[in-house]
Amino acid sequence: MTQAKPSGSASEHARSYYAASAGPLPGYPILNADLDADVCVIGGGFTGVNTALELAQRGLSVILLEARRIGWGASGRNGGQLIRGIGHDVSGFARHVGEEGVKYLERAGIESVDVVRQRIAEHAIDCDLRWGFCELANTPAQFAAFKSEQARLADLGYEHPTRRVGPKDMHQIVASEVYAGGLLDMGSGHLHPLKLVLGEARAAASLGVRLFEQSPVLELVHGNCVEVRCATGTVRAASLVLGCNAHLDELEPRLSGKVLPAGSYIITTEPLPETLATQLIPQNLALCDQKVGLDYYRLTADRRLLFGGACHYSGRDPADIGAYMRPKLLKVFPQLQDVAIDHQWGGQIGITANRFPQVGRLRQFPNVYYAQGYSGHGLNVTHWAARLLAEAIHTGHSRGLDVFSGVPHMTFPGGPALRAPLLALGMLWHRMREILA
Repeated sequence: MTQAKPSGSASEHARSYYAASAGPLPGYPILNADLDADVCVIGGGFTGVNTALELAQRGLSVILLEARRIGWGASGRNGGQLIRGIGHDVSGFARHVGEEGVKYLERAGIESVDVVRQRIAEHAIDCDLRWGFCELANTPAQFAAFKSEQARLADLGYEHPTRRVGPKDMHQIVASEVYAGGLLDMGSGHLHPLKLVLGEARAAASLGVRLFEQSPVLELVHGNCVEVRCATGTVRAASLVLGCNAHLDELEPRLSGKVLPAGSYIITTEPLPETLATQLIPQNLALCDQKVGLDYYRLTADRRLLFGGACHYSGRDPADIGAYMRPKLLKVFPQLQDVAIDHQWGGQIGITANRFPQVGRLRQFPNVYYAQGYSGHGLNVTHWAARLLAEAIHTGHSRGLDVFSGVPHMTFPGGPALRAPLLALGMLWHRMREILA
């Protein structure tokens, strides 16, 4: 149960647009003492920071340990798309959680966005928040499916405006010829994720959470009181939360085989002239298509086009992310042929076999809680999972946690060495089906 200690610049934030534009990056101390707390949280991303914040709001003492920097992982380098939904279609889980459970999950996908909205407002976090999102159809069949999606949102009482946009009107949404239509949703949007997680960490610290960076966990000793051992200190706590997601490694083998780290990559252009930026995305929306290897993009606050996607399952990053991503950008926006790329970076997201997040507690050690495997929907779902974990730890029960835990999750076969190649083959099969459809 060890977690490798990062070395050198690997411990610092990725050289991303977010790190370059977040302003001064606050620092927190290294754990260098033996401490006690009600709860120890491992992981300084959205899951860990928000769980710590929620617990502190409920009056519990919390210590958070981050192996690198707060927001170092996917939480501080993702596409910044704040989009409703838990992930892929949850209706197939009815046999596990019942129809009421499915309705709960669908509502959670909506209400989780409101949790982020409220957190930003409550703590006055400046994170470039803009409302508006369009789901993009790559085929007429996908566009036709938006009708039932829109109807389902209405059945759930979705209060934000939605509108289907046909192919002839897509110029109102995006200056690209590759889409068969879209579903406009003004209840989702986009933001600067690193600014958000750093703001939430400041809020947690103001409530008494003790945050430690550059403090990788070396060993867990389970028991009624969990011991979390680092190189220069140990935390003893009644409860433990694992919020490591794609970076869990083998720290907790009961969980590590259920999530596969997959690479995702982003580029940003140089700042665009206002007229060009407005032409590309007239309503300053977040946009995302429906492909297996999806594209997602938006404008930043300083009018750069931020373009991401190309989920990579091989375990190897491209040698040149900019060269890898630029053709994908130009397929959507050929008019950007002469625009420079200013930033390029990648990171790992946690993928589960059923594309559904894993939120629960260990059966063998019921004082150990976890949330992981958001499969690309982490910005909102992390905040919802954090609330469920805090409820369960504080009161001993959470209906939402029970519903999430009711969905079974398989362990990727083959051990660490074979998990990535096996998933890569599986995703290749899905992409071939997509091409041949």
